[in-house]
Amino acid sequence: MNRYSEQHGTIHAISISRKKGTVKVNVPSALLLPHWGIEGDAHAGKWHRQVSLLSMDSVRKMRAKGLNIRPGAFAENLTLENVDLSVLRIGDQLKIGSALLRITQIGKECHTRCAIYYAAGDCVMPREGLFAEVLEGGPIHVNEPVTLLPASHLELEPERE
Repeated sequence: MNRYSEQHGTIHAISISRKKGTVKVNVPSALLLPHWGIEGDAHAGKWHRQVSLLSMDSVRKMRAKGLNIRPGAFAENLTLENVDLSVLRIGDQLKIGSALLRITQIGKECHTRCAIYYAAGDCVMPREGLFAEVLEGGPIHVNEPVTLLPASHLELEPERE
């Protein structure tokens, strides 16, 4: 697939936790707050990792290794279906309803091995997880369409004289 082609998918799951270090729970809907993240999620705040994302394909990959896991098990806020997150780069954007997110980080360093790593010998979040900031807020719902917009689509045309 051409990286610069728009992709359309859906939200498979929305997951939040009220306290850091606790398991995220799946919810049917949430409110994205501009420059903050998901309302009520412990990882929201004025920083570059306001919302975490993972593809449902990544969850399936770990299930194939024998893990009985659900979306949100990797502490991701949004588990997306039918999108190839691997083509996204920092600066690319996601449109979900009236909300707009911008990718700020790809993967993350795990300072300690998580329980998933010890159970399967691998964890996808350090390589396949993405992080975003909320540029425009709004309500989001499970099964809602998601459009991935590479940053090249967002460049302004040069001014004409």
